[in-house]
Amino acid sequence: MGASKKKILIADDEVRLRILVKATLGDEYTLLEARDGMETLRLARTEKPDLILMDLGMPKMDGLAVCRALKMDASTRSIPIVMLTGKGSREDVLRGLEAGADDYFSKPF
Repeated sequence: MGASKKKILIADDEVRLRILVKATLGDEYTLLEARDGMETLRLARTEKPDLILMDLGMPKMDGLAVCRALKMDASTRSIPIVMLTGKGSREDVLRGLEAGADDYFSKPF
C-alpha cells in the first residue's frame, strides 16, 4: 500500500477560490475545506493537516484570530499557515506574520 497523501486545509469563505485550489491540487493532496474561522479551528484540531491555506477575512472568526489560536495550541502550532488575502499592504502582511503566519500571498495570485 502507498503512502497516504498530505492534507491541505483550504480556509476561505470564497467558493471560487476553494474550487480553484481543489482543481489545482486535488490530485496530489487530500483537501479539506472550511468556510469560516470556527470551522477552520475545528478541522485543524481534529484532522491535523500538513498545511493550511487561509483567507484573512472570514466570517465568525478572522484569519488573524484563527492563526493566533492555532499557534498558541501545542497540538497545532507546528502546522504551517499561508495567508491568502486581498489585503496586501505592508501593514497587512506584517499583521499576518506577527499573528504567526508562515507566509503571506496577496490575491489575485
